Amino acid sequence: MGAKVSSGGGKKGMEPNSDPNVIPFIDILLVLLIIFMVTAPIPTVDIRVDLPPPNPVPIRLEGLNPTIVGVRETAAGLQVFVDEEIVQSGNLGEIALNHAIRNNPALNTEDVYAEARLFVRADQSTAYGNVVNVMSQLQEEGFAKVGIFAELASEG
Repeated sequence: MGAKVSSGGGKKGMEPNSDPNVIPFIDILLVLLIIFMVTAPIPTVDIRVDLPPPNPVPIRLEGLNPTIVGVRETAAGLQVFVDEEIVQSGNLGEIALNHAIRNNPALNTEDVYAEARLFVRADQSTAYGNVVNVMSQLQEEGFAKVGIFAELASEG
């Protein structure tokens, strides 16, 4: 309990102080803030995003047909599709390569890895981590151009 010194008047003693002491409260809040800042999770997954140039340049896809890799969460678990064919996660790279070769017959196998476009498609109920896992698995298989397929939400 603190005391207030009287600045005159008839009483010669100390009067009780009714003002709360907030300094310990502020100290505790600052310590908690520091603890929360230090223990906050750091993002560990990076996705490389190649942004388009500031002035739109038409993309030339002549002879390059994209391969669509679908990711869906069902009651049975996560399902991955390559051009609507159900794929096991262990065979994703091989089947994606076969579909990319079929979709781009003008490219040889080495060029398919460098030039074929693979688009990962998922709905909003699919967990972000599952989409990133499929994208990273395709990139680890050697595909250079893996992107996300986005559609505008239909109103109504």
